[in-house]
Amino acid sequence: MGKSEGKSLWGGRFESSTDETFKKFNRSFGFDVRLLEADIEGSVGHCDGLVAAGVISEAEGALIKSALNELAKRAVANPSLLEDEDCEDVHSFIEKHLIASIGDVGRKVHTGRSRNDQVTTALRLWLRRELDAASEAARKFQAALIESAERHRDAVIPGYTHLQRAQPILWAHWCLAYYEMLGRDRERISDARKRANIMPLGSGAISGSGFRVDRASVASSLGFDGVTRNSLDAVSDRDFVIETASVAATAMMHLSRFAEDLIIYSSAEFGLIRLGDAISTGSSLMPQKKNPDALELIRGKSARVFGHHTALLTLMKGLPLAYNKDMQEDKEALFDTLDTLISSLEVSSIVLRNLDLDEDRAKNAATVGFLNATELADYLVRKGLPFRTAHDIVGGLVLKAIESGCELSELSLETLNGFSDLITEDVYASLEIRSALCAKDVAGGTAPSRVAEAIEDAKRRIL
Repeated sequence: MGKSEGKSLWGGRFESSTDETFKKFNRSFGFDVRLLEADIEGSVGHCDGLVAAGVISEAEGALIKSALNELAKRAVANPSLLEDEDCEDVHSFIEKHLIASIGDVGRKVHTGRSRNDQVTTALRLWLRRELDAASEAARKFQAALIESAERHRDAVIPGYTHLQRAQPILWAHWCLAYYEMLGRDRERISDARKRANIMPLGSGAISGSGFRVDRASVASSLGFDGVTRNSLDAVSDRDFVIETASVAATAMMHLSRFAEDLIIYSSAEFGLIRLGDAISTGSSLMPQKKNPDALELIRGKSARVFGHHTALLTLMKGLPLAYNKDMQEDKEALFDTLDTLISSLEVSSIVLRNLDLDEDRAKNAATVGFLNATELADYLVRKGLPFRTAHDIVGGLVLKAIESGCELSELSLETLNGFSDLITEDVYASLEIRSALCAKDVAGGTAPSRVAEAIEDAKRRIL
């Protein structure tokens, strides 16, 4: 029985104890305990591989697996079991309890592996489940966007460029813009999962396992798509973690833009939407206030994810091959990244289901401010003018309307003719908001018929 039993996985060659301050500094159990289930799953798979290779007997394998599965159940039933100040990390915790449960047989579970391949295997097992959860949360947000698009299928809002009113669009068209962004985010999540779902177990510390375990068979039993091709690479890189953070950062950027739009739309100056009580807070001083805190937190939390991505890149950029303790720092960043992404997606869905669009005010905002100027230029193009010439003419008409204090559609035909004799009575129909929308009858456009098709297409693609 070694003097370090139950305290560490590596103490045999040490003659004195670890400094207590450094021990706390070195300890990761406070956060990597989240890998408990995944690490046990990986250990069960490793145990099967050892049995198949004849390294341990079937009876020993059965005993180890039974004890591992029992530990997982005990940890769920009694969370206080995890309040263990002595364990360095989740891996030493599991081995400590395994040995306490079944004695020396428990010491055999680590045969042919290192914590280096053990850690990254557990991390990948955990990560693929979290990526699936993130994809599902994104899918539900897409569903909420479709619901909102259908709820206000005919509602018109002003579209903006440079935060200036530009052209009228349908609210449903706005919703589907974010639907498309989230669709690409889900594709990126799926791609990241593919690269994460390759098994490093069997790579040992850096050079591979000393026992001829059938890695492909173990990988299949654990649901991996394959095995890593190089043991040195397998234990020394965290690009799959960095890729996940990158994917999450892009998704959070989309959510932040979504939040910013709605924060602006809900302000008194815009007044296009009203946020429900379920997603708002008040002021401790000003009784009249109703603050868009849910949206502001989504916008703010994007910064955390961006920071984690940068931190992970910086963490890895100068590390020599192979494993370095620096890599322990990947976990808190990764855990918080996925926690933040999933919760932000969930809250975004809740927001959409707790807001009201003021359709009358939105339509009015889309009707004033010369948002039909491009339609007037297009009208002149159809009459035979080059677009640049038509653009100049309409610019002059906008100035005239500003001087007259009216909209383009309110200018007299005589005034319009003064700028171009190509303009006739039919111009007024072209300037109506419905005509402006229907004119955008191209694939991806905001014409009502196109948006209706897009909604049905979105429903099909979300499955």
